[in-house]
Amino acid sequence: MSKTVSHEIRLASHATGMPEAKNFTLASVELEAPADQQVLVRNLFMSVDPYMRGRMNPGPSYIPPFGLGLPLEGGAVGEVIVSRTGQFKPGDIVVSNLGWREYFLAPPQALRLVSREFQPLSVYLGVLGMTGLTAWAGLNLVEVKSRDVVFVSGAAGAVGNVAGQLAKLRGCRVIGSAGSDAKVRFLQEECGFDHAFNYKAGPVSELLREAAPDGIDVYFDNVGGAMLEAALETLRIHGRIIACGGISGYNETKPRPGPANLFNMTTKRLTMKGLIVRDWLDQQDAFASEVGGYFRAGRLKSKETVVTGLDQAVGAFIGLFEGKNVGKMVVQLA
Repeated sequence: MSKTVSHEIRLASHATGMPEAKNFTLASVELEAPADQQVLVRNLFMSVDPYMRGRMNPGPSYIPPFGLGLPLEGGAVGEVIVSRTGQFKPGDIVVSNLGWREYFLAPPQALRLVSREFQPLSVYLGVLGMTGLTAWAGLNLVEVKSRDVVFVSGAAGAVGNVAGQLAKLRGCRVIGSAGSDAKVRFLQEECGFDHAFNYKAGPVSELLREAAPDGIDVYFDNVGGAMLEAALETLRIHGRIIACGGISGYNETKPRPGPANLFNMTTKRLTMKGLIVRDWLDQQDAFASEVGGYFRAGRLKSKETVVTGLDQAVGAFIGLFEGKNVGKMVVQLA
């Protein structure tokens, strides 16, 4: 077998503040024919996600940083081209963490077989992938139940819209915040949120209080900052907070002060739990059974913003911090 020419995106420099195109470089590589117990995969779709911003910093975090001069990593769905292992055959569809490249070689343990039943295959990066698992895990983390009033920030994003839809399926009243009137309509008309507001239309605390005059039971936090302060003000006694993300501060060059009203944690006897999705990987079968069933039955909607071409991946990633995505941001490679 001849060598395979592939392209990949590498980290050229660490980012300070908002990531820029100069922090990345596009490189061409030649892959040898697969050795014994290796698989050659062509990526069809790759994911870009806000958490990747933390991996562009040089210091340690809850997940290792990207290496300078090395290809970036991230969720991807690909097709097996050549297999020298008994676990996979050509034509199989697999999920891996080897995105940001067109082709790659990997051992079988780096791949997970998925079905062609669900289309488009990019759904394995969103509703049926890590973002869907994150949403599902967050609701389970604080035992969201019927009749809870749930507020989701960043609700039109990949995790937020799924969290809201799953909460509705549990019988909750769901409120979401988003950054445009079009996204508000998406949440209400397509995702079934009971109420949604454009956080740019006024003080967030006032907008949330108007949406939930009697308070909220659960806050699914994807944003942090002013959203967290507003939620701390609006949560009822014994309310719960799912600390999933803080995209409002990911590009800050120094830590911002904590919420001014944090003492509400004490006076309201609140519970706040941090969520890292990799802690829930052993529950993927339960997640796939429940959420896959909703998706198959048409009860759970999948929304994607798709860009085409590896050369567009950097722009798609930066676009996450500019609010350019509705639902899951996906890069189609083939």
